Amino acid sequence: MTDPTSADQELRARRALSFGPHAAQYAEHRPDYPLPALRWGLPERADSVLDLGAGTGKLTEGLLALGLRVAAVEPDPGMRAELARRQPEVPVHAGTAEEIPFGDGEFDAVLAGQAFHWFDLDPALTEIARVTRSGGTVVALWNHDDETVPWVAEFNRLARSGVSRRWLSQQAELPAHPDFGPFERMQFPHAHRRTARTLVDTIATHSYLLTAPAEEREAMLDRLRDFLERTPETSNGEFDLPIVTTVLRAVRR
Repeated sequence: MTDPTSADQELRARRALSFGPHAAQYAEHRPDYPLPALRWGLPERADSVLDLGAGTGKLTEGLLALGLRVAAVEPDPGMRAELARRQPEVPVHAGTAEEIPFGDGEFDAVLAGQAFHWFDLDPALTEIARVTRSGGTVVALWNHDDETVPWVAEFNRLARSGVSRRWLSQQAELPAHPDFGPFERMQFPHAHRRTARTLVDTIATHSYLLTAPAEEREAMLDRLRDFLERTPETSNGEFDLPIVTTVLRAVRR
């Protein structure tokens, strides 16, 4: 019998490596992050920041819009290539949260969008602290659908599968670490302009579907298409998918 912990670790590893072959699709269909959420996470007079686990640069785009100097670290070569194609002015480095290829105290803030749940948290926070100046911040962001809206809650109920997991975005806090003060939490309203087709395309970029058996994947996507076609809010052209952006930040001691 497979050990449950080993099985979870294997699934986690497969999911973490599932995005690269679909990098262009990920970049096209995943939402960005609201600028007020980024501003809240940053320390005063922030200038140089690191997008850690940067993926295709969805968070990088917002940081550039705030006029910041941005460097990016991403372990997946497919995602790095897509980020470099979309944001050629941003230096993109191979690396992980546990081994960041920069010197001590180089950044005013280290931010991770939709990525902290892939990190080995204690060594990652130690390494993030190393590259963050005193008084700087570590910032974790997640976009998740606003399930206070009834059709969104029903859609997400249909979208859940036997391999789905609750990530840290649904937890109250990140673990304490001696190099950082306590984590603070804030939520920001956001929206993602979609059609029925593009919303299904967005769901198809989630790791639990990228790693699901083909038959299970297609059956779920068919159920979601059918629901969106029958739902008044989503059946007629473009609509705004209500999103909540959860942000956790802590200050480097």
